[in-house]
Amino acid sequence: MEAINLKKHYQAKLLEAGCDEAGRGCLAGPVFAAAVILPNDFDWPELNDSKKLNEKQRNQLREIIETEAVCWAVGVVDHKLIDKINILNASILAMHLAVEQLEKTPEYLIIDGNRFKKYKNISHSCIVQGDAEYASIAAASILAKTHRDEYMREIDELHPQYFWRKNMGYPTKQHRKAISQFGLTPFHRLSFKQLDSQLKLPL
Repeated sequence: MEAINLKKHYQAKLLEAGCDEAGRGCLAGPVFAAAVILPNDFDWPELNDSKKLNEKQRNQLREIIETEAVCWAVGVVDHKLIDKINILNASILAMHLAVEQLEKTPEYLIIDGNRFKKYKNISHSCIVQGDAEYASIAAASILAKTHRDEYMREIDELHPQYFWRKNMGYPTKQHRKAISQFGLTPFHRLSFKQLDSQLKLPL
């Protein structure tokens, strides 16, 4: 892996957690989010935005993060609630759920992206492409991605014709072709545009 120099803190005075989500653009499955507090001396040069890593690298780093982090947690919002409250609100809720489960309460949150709703009385900052800039957000991106991929491989066994073990629910040509051929599963997000033609499909 290429060495990456990510910033350790957005601010150094308060106990800080990084937050990120995975699965926002998928046609099926939940959205996952992670919150991670890293120790001040955490220094792993290969740590990077999960999208810039391959599966093997992400899994290796997941083990390191889960072992070395001060604490970490993952929040999940399923496809049914995504359809009810929309994907932006679901992504934010998943982050709130992750923060809520942390063994230590952070005093400051740094969020990947440009939208967030304040969690309780904890101050926060939104950082566009923060997962490529701050170590704790990069760590959160890796945990959210790997935990979600693990879940999608499990439900792939129920509906193997959609190839979720490969596309993870994202709108690939292969995934859309399967939807056109077989219709929607109970795991698909009904509020999303499943096909370009948005055909009415049997449930």
